[in-house]
Amino acid sequence: MAEYTHVTHIFEPIYNETSQVLILGTFPSVKSREQNFYYGHPRNRFWRVLAAVCGCAVPATVQEKKEMLLREHIAVWDVIASCDITGSSDASIRNVQANDIRRILAEVSDIRIFANGAKAYELYQKYMRPAACREAVRLPSTSPANAVCGFEKLCERWRIIREGEKN
Repeated sequence: MAEYTHVTHIFEPIYNETSQVLILGTFPSVKSREQNFYYGHPRNRFWRVLAAVCGCAVPATVQEKKEMLLREHIAVWDVIASCDITGSSDASIRNVQANDIRRILAEVSDIRIFANGAKAYELYQKYMRPAACREAVRLPSTSPANAVCGFEKLCERWRIIREGEKN
């Protein structure tokens, strides 16, 4: 049986006052924690999907990723501040302490909220929705574990984040 580790989220949300969309994940993978930034696993399709949806080049460095997010008015964070987890397995998550979404909503009150996958959506509903007082849209996960949803299908479904943009 795999060992549980208590882990704390160590990096900040990426957003500013012009953010229009907030994409919430569950908790950083082992690779993301090693890189100290979101969606660090090379097989996770998050950055490729966002680049395709936004019509820009796939960012390579952490700095390029931050610049793309802010330029495209996209905020990124995770639902969980700390938890017990086995490796990177969302299914193993227990003893959750959630991040306080009011921190972002206080600065960007009309931001639209999206969950990257079913587990992020489930955790949002349980831990953040009571404070946010608004619904989130569940998107298919960009994780390589979501083999059912190919790249083109992901891009098609994720295009919703661009709807209703303010110029």
